Amino acid sequence: KRLREPKEERRPWRIWFYDTSKQAIGALFIHFANVFLSDLTEEDPCSLYLINFILDATLGMLLIWLGVKVVSWIVQHKKHTYLVFGEYG
Repeated sequence: KRLREPKEERRPWRIWFYDTSKQAIGALFIHFANVFLSDLTEEDPCSLYLINFILDATLGMLLIWLGVKVVSWIVQHKKHTYLVFGEYG
């Protein structure tokens, strides 16, 4: 995906790695949560995955959005410039 970005706007490899590693960690977490829940409840793993995906795509995104807004406000209020989201420099 990085190579599909316009050359003049392309993120450096390190920043690209930071961004994609967060996505990979989240995907691994939901995968193992699904495996654990399917063993625990003896339900169909596919239906549990669908439930997990829907919750993650709705409620999870809302919680992440709220969390980012709260942390961004705190960072701006306290003037912690090294903690701004998306700024790794």
